[in-house]
Amino acid sequence: MAKLLSLFTNEYDLARAVQRQDPKAQTRLYEKFSSKMLAVCTRYVGDKMEAEDVMIDGFMRVFDKIDQFTFQGSFEGWIRKIMVNEALMYVRSKKMIIVDLEYAVEEPNESSFSTDLEAADLMQIIEELPVGYRTVFNLYAIEGYNHQEIGEMLGISEGTSKSQLSRARAMLQAKVMKSQDARTLERKTLG
Repeated sequence: MAKLLSLFTNEYDLARAVQRQDPKAQTRLYEKFSSKMLAVCTRYVGDKMEAEDVMIDGFMRVFDKIDQFTFQGSFEGWIRKIMVNEALMYVRSKKMIIVDLEYAVEEPNESSFSTDLEAADLMQIIEELPVGYRTVFNLYAIEGYNHQEIGEMLGISEGTSKSQLSRARAMLQAKVMKSQDARTLERKTLG
């Protein structure tokens, strides 16, 4: 395995080898990025088994479209974009439709928001969001898309994207506060 790792000294070397359809490079690509890309897919799909299927489809698309990688920017970023698109196609195929809501709930009060949650706990809470909220939250807060881009990707209005994000934030805040309250009560009970 050490020899396989040394063959590809950087992302671009790996991408070139995958473009040549080198099986070792394809294996290395999968080994290097599968855990990160599974996390990306899980954030959108929710169910880990289904997310694995989406990720595998995403890697098949990466191998099919590898000639479209232009060596401009991050290879990992290019792969991530494919995975996000695969996850979104899956969400749409399952008819997990985002409801167009005109008015958002009140924005969460972030000044009253402090937490000792671990990243894994927060990711679990995000996974529990309704699919529409989770999808917009992931695209905006984690992937860095703006509301216009999200609207175009999901076939919704910019206002709906903003509404879904606002509702996601409010729901996250409530869930985090509830989790904190439970931890505080547990500490008092044990202490």
